[in-house]
Amino acid sequence: MITPESTTPAHDSSPVTLDPSLINVILATDCGSTTTKAILIEKVDGEYRQTFRGEAPTTVEEPAADVTMGVVNSVTEVGELAGRRLIDDDGQIIRPATDGQGCDIYISTSSAGGGLQMMVAGVVREMTAASAKRAALGAGAIVMDTIATNDKRLPHEQIQRIRELRPDMILISGGTDGGTTQHVVQIAEMVAPAKPQPRFGSEYRMPVIYAGNVDAREVITDTFDDSVELSLVENLRPTMEQEHLAPARDAIHDLFLEHVMAHAPGYDKLISWTDAPIMPTPGAVGNILQQIAEQRGVNAVGVDIGGATTDVFSVFEGTFNRTVSANLGMSYSISNVCAEAKLPNILRWVPLDMDERELRNRVKNKMIRPTTIPQTLESLLFEQAVAREALRLAYEQHKDFATTLKGVQQQRTVGDTFSQQSSGQTIVNNMTLDLLVASGGVLSHAPRMSQTAAMLVDAFQPEGITTLAKDSIFMMPHLGVLAQVQPEAAVQVFERDCLVYLGTCIAPAGIGKPGKPCFSYRITGEGIDESGEVEFGTMQLLKIADGVTARAVIDPNKGFDAGGGDGKSFEQEIRGGTVGVILDGRGRPLELPAERDACRRAVVAWNRAQSLAELN
Repeated sequence: MITPESTTPAHDSSPVTLDPSLINVILATDCGSTTTKAILIEKVDGEYRQTFRGEAPTTVEEPAADVTMGVVNSVTEVGELAGRRLIDDDGQIIRPATDGQGCDIYISTSSAGGGLQMMVAGVVREMTAASAKRAALGAGAIVMDTIATNDKRLPHEQIQRIRELRPDMILISGGTDGGTTQHVVQIAEMVAPAKPQPRFGSEYRMPVIYAGNVDAREVITDTFDDSVELSLVENLRPTMEQEHLAPARDAIHDLFLEHVMAHAPGYDKLISWTDAPIMPTPGAVGNILQQIAEQRGVNAVGVDIGGATTDVFSVFEGTFNRTVSANLGMSYSISNVCAEAKLPNILRWVPLDMDERELRNRVKNKMIRPTTIPQTLESLLFEQAVAREALRLAYEQHKDFATTLKGVQQQRTVGDTFSQQSSGQTIVNNMTLDLLVASGGVLSHAPRMSQTAAMLVDAFQPEGITTLAKDSIFMMPHLGVLAQVQPEAAVQVFERDCLVYLGTCIAPAGIGKPGKPCFSYRITGEGIDESGEVEFGTMQLLKIADGVTARAVIDPNKGFDAGGGDGKSFEQEIRGGTVGVILDGRGRPLELPAERDACRRAVVAWNRAQSLAELN
């Protein structure tokens, strides 16, 4: 069956139409691969606040094989904490809210069962295939493989790979509208006879989205038989100069709900409960980051580091990108991090007298027991050192992917801003980065906020003036799907309850000589008047409390740029935080001493400057 872009999906994917002013009690869940997390959001004194949370093991796998059991368990915990009855005697969520029971809307995200897994295909790997990958990643998918005519595999190897994958759906793109259809048809003619099988078995037809040259639609339709569910959407690359990702992303979300979720254990029941379409967890995180960046008019980067993967999200000048580093994680993928980063690069962040042999043994122990958490200071420092390199590598991969369109001077998405960069240049610019948000176990659960801030600054190396924050309880997925229904509530809770502001990092870009002045500063505000000079290679910490704003005037020395240009004064409002204001005079790019003892002394000094001296 062919689903053209005008066809209404079987499940109404439009958000609930309840009057936003009548939404006072919101229940949201995130069904993760291991844990289902529920939160309650209530209107308190005219403002939305996150009031209670609960969690329970996810029950999508045997023996339960019903995701709603985990949902009910997590929601029941929330109800008990809130003193509010949320589940009725039949195990249904009570709606609408009345005094003491129920909620007005219920929404959910999911990454249970491995989340959304896709294969993408395009004519040229660096062009249409890259656009297809961006669309899939932006929708919250894990891209299992990218098939292209120039991916250096022979046709029979590509066909064999397609047969092996068992993705949830396939996205095909290629050709510009009005251009040749030959090559994109060849891609389809390779996918069709491979007869790809969906991950959840043969009970439903493989969803295939075609987002290529509109002139090839008829041939594409004839190429696929009834074994697939073919959807036709607008071309991802209607011209060489344009990239139009939204229609493909919307189609992915619809098919995720209709096909993938509907055939996963218990999800048909969960779909009937929700008042808005279920979103893949990463897609929801990206959605709230986009909302906040647009509302504030800022450039933002978010990161979620897990046991197996590291997700990086960015919004620069309105353009959203997401990457999944599937080989960079803190438990199951820790050996990959060490192999890619190399042990000396990890060891350089360890302030203790630890050699490569001990480091290697710790990696092996973590591989044997991947779910353990650090019980000693040495173990904590080891994992935080690995985290710095995992984050650095994931960010480098993200910058390589988040680029201008290949081969053209291009126009990118939101707005009519024309990029004058040469093609294929990264759009990620640390100097214009305004907000850096952290989430994931090693960052969110660090014993001290200052450790989280230190890992972020060391790994991402923000330049100029950057606000640092972390997701307090991994609430961003809930707020991402809420933004589709009640944006005001999502933004208010994000600002007041989701983000824990760590403070501000001030770090001029440039390289100098140790001991020589790097920049001077003056920070003034109500009850604040701090000034001084920062030498190259050193760090300082100013304790400015959370919620306090001040005016910072930065005067960099020649060869350094704080945001205004080489050696030019730069002024900006900053905010304090649980850590404060970090004055980073180590320069950019950050270079650590090559000699081990000198490197360790430098790290110890930086730790002392950031109130981490006890960790040495």
